[in-house]
Amino acid sequence: MKTEIVEEKSIRRNLYRVLRKTGVTKENICLSASFIEDLHFDKIDWTIFTYYLERIFNISIQDEEISKFGKVNDTLHYLRGELHYLSN
Repeated sequence: MKTEIVEEKSIRRNLYRVLRKTGVTKENICLSASFIEDLHFDKIDWTIFTYYLERIFNISIQDEEISKFGKVNDTLHYLRGELHYLSN
């Protein structure tokens, strides 16, 4: 259980790192933030975001999956599932 909490914090911390690299200010980062409405992502932001997600988490994300990310929390859920799958 404790390992899961540490892993969750690590995933969230790295996701926030990716958002910062995309140009999102620290104050605007929250799980309920919408990529379009709150963070004002455009095509370039999505490209940068995807690049850093794949590099930092050492995963490959299909375009169909990225299009499902409406909020930051959607990305966190995806990463939890993907990283859990890869660890088994």
